[in-house]
Amino acid sequence: MTIVKPSLELLRSLTDEHVLRELMRERRLTRADLAARSGLSKPTVGESVRRLTEAHLVVDTGERTPGGRGRGRVGSYYALADSVGTALAISIAPDGVVVERVDAHGDIVGRTRHDISRPATAEQVTVALRTAATRAQDGVEGIIRLAVVSAADPVERATGRLIRLPDAPFLLGELDPVEVLTPHVAGPVIVDNDVNWAAQAERDIDPAGLNDFAYVFLGEGLGCAVVSDGAVRRGHTGVAGEIAHLVTIGPHDRATRFIDVFDDLDLRHAGTTAIDVERVRLLPAAGRAALGRAVSGVLAAVVALTDPRLVMIGGPWGGHPAIFDAITTAFTRMPRHVEVRPARLAEEPSLTGARAEALDRLRAAIIAQRAL
Repeated sequence: MTIVKPSLELLRSLTDEHVLRELMRERRLTRADLAARSGLSKPTVGESVRRLTEAHLVVDTGERTPGGRGRGRVGSYYALADSVGTALAISIAPDGVVVERVDAHGDIVGRTRHDISRPATAEQVTVALRTAATRAQDGVEGIIRLAVVSAADPVERATGRLIRLPDAPFLLGELDPVEVLTPHVAGPVIVDNDVNWAAQAERDIDPAGLNDFAYVFLGEGLGCAVVSDGAVRRGHTGVAGEIAHLVTIGPHDRATRFIDVFDDLDLRHAGTTAIDVERVRLLPAAGRAALGRAVSGVLAAVVALTDPRLVMIGGPWGGHPAIFDAITTAFTRMPRHVEVRPARLAEEPSLTGARAEALDRLRAAIIAQRAL
């Protein structure tokens, strides 16, 4: 059997990646610290630090360890250079546009918000997005390498454009975040819908490694993300999980489109298809029961088609205790059901998912630069 030994260049690359990842986890480390963490020799680590310093990815901070007079050699602290850059995590939602700047340590080093009116037009959101992105660049050292966008609308998979489907409650018209943001970043702009990002955030915080589940979002709009084998399934065009037009059980036990249930129960904002969240929360018992049956019919369809281990319900009214109880009570009467649990992330779940993706991609881009 032939044993293939790794090349010297591969070994150097692996060492450099290790050093960079350790410096992403910690603010500063000495060469001795880096060697102890990796099990590599100090000379090997020292050479890696030299290469990364010459590549302007690592800098000597000027700080020194205590030393001299019998206490050992003085050590220099090293850190990531400011020039390694940052990433943008962006939320486009009915209540406004939020842009965060994230560094390679995972810290939010800048955040700006721009409100938008309702109903929102593509032109209004374009201005808000461009303004927020420009403000996020104020005082930035180093490049903004990439942007990850969460959007409260269906997203065309091939282009990243926000597209309008019938009864979509938020955006009037089409919006192209890639085109708007490309002048502000040095690399790619990644766009997906908010429910997919929220599902990824729920997947990432599960200690047991939840890899097969459905995430149903119930708010002003309606959505579903399917996570199978750890990956979000987006469908051919990117609009998988659009549950508004599924046929379910209406208030009078007649087959009804899910979105029309809210019209029948007088739960929409006047003049729009957006669901009135406060009115939903104040439903009397009979109304909650009717809504619970409608949602349970949607869950039954999702379970039949995707075979998840469990279903998570999130969103502003999906997690309301009385409504959640009505949903689970109705769902237990279905011929086939799985565990249903409330989503765990209540505060900005979609932006949390987008931020985590931005951090992963930022770190990968910094490591990839080492090879250039």
